[in-house]
Amino acid sequence: MSDAATTLRSRAEALSGALPPLLVAATNLANSALPGAHGRRRAGQGAEFWQFRPAVGSDGAGRIDWRRSARGDDHFVRETEWQAARSVALWADDGAAMGFASAKGAETKGQRARLLAMALGVLLLRGGERVGLARPDMPPRAGQAQAGKLAMALDAPEGTEEHTLPVLTALPAGGHAVLFSDFLGDPEPVEAALAEAAERQIGGLLVQVLDPAEEGFPFDGRTRFESMSGHLHYETLRAGDLRAAYLQRLAARKDRLEQMARHAGWRFTTLHTDAAPAAGLMWLWQAIATGPGARQGA
Repeated sequence: MSDAATTLRSRAEALSGALPPLLVAATNLANSALPGAHGRRRAGQGAEFWQFRPAVGSDGAGRIDWRRSARGDDHFVRETEWQAARSVALWADDGAAMGFASAKGAETKGQRARLLAMALGVLLLRGGERVGLARPDMPPRAGQAQAGKLAMALDAPEGTEEHTLPVLTALPAGGHAVLFSDFLGDPEPVEAALAEAAERQIGGLLVQVLDPAEEGFPFDGRTRFESMSGHLHYETLRAGDLRAAYLQRLAARKDRLEQMARHAGWRFTTLHTDAAPAAGLMWLWQAIATGPGARQGA
């Protein structure tokens, strides 16, 4: 390796080392999952030049770019890029429940939620959208400088409460929200938040993040169950006998979440910490653009 290349690499590593680790990881995920994603480029009202296109019969003389057209025999229209930036609020539940991982050294639900939220934020900011957090002190803003602020705010340890709740008051009417949680707590506050969002014409995604043990319930024999906050615990000698009832209740919870989302005009999905994060990010990127639809898991 040449001296110049070594110097460049050292400078790049020093620069990336100054960035929040969550931002580095999220940017790498965004680049690997959707390397060509740069927003919703299409013709429309705006100030930024997008492309020249051949004129058609419905284009008036005032739309012709005569300087470009003078280069040949055809007439061309100068199009600007559509600039109707959305305001998107991200939220990753930072309650104690999100600190759970069934295997030692495995990614926790909170870590996966924050990674996906940040990677989606990186992609949205690249596309010119305004991105913030679902809390009063982080309203949606545009620009790559916002990415560092989001990463610093998201990359915090879980709290002592089992679950937390999003605050959408800073999100303007007509905006979008993407909410990440296991949604295994009391569903009524979440339902109330979605109802308020629907009244303000806020669309979005409800993203349930689960550990594989929570999905399959692999427990048997004597088992002690304890909440991550330590507030709840239950011990049984025959955990396997609880599997059928647990899976039934989990399915019922997912159905309720899906119905809540549909009623609010949102989309719902379940993602798992043992699945590749790139697949989840691709679903999120497509879903936020296409609006309401069917549930999907990954």
